[in-house]
Amino acid sequence: MRGQLDPQSSMFHYFSAESRVPTDHPLRGVKTLAERALGAISSELDALYSSTGRPSI
Repeated sequence: MRGQLDPQSSMFHYFSAESRVPTDHPLRGVKTLAERALGAISSELDALYSSTGRPSI
């Protein structure tokens, strides 16, 4: 109808989670520690996965 706004446009909001978390927030340190720990066991994790992928069912 003329002049009526789309009510669904307000359902979606786009933002960056990075911009919402302060640079000194404790979770940023946890992320760094987790990435370091996962990086240390990366070769062991690689051995658990096929290099050619998995066939679909």
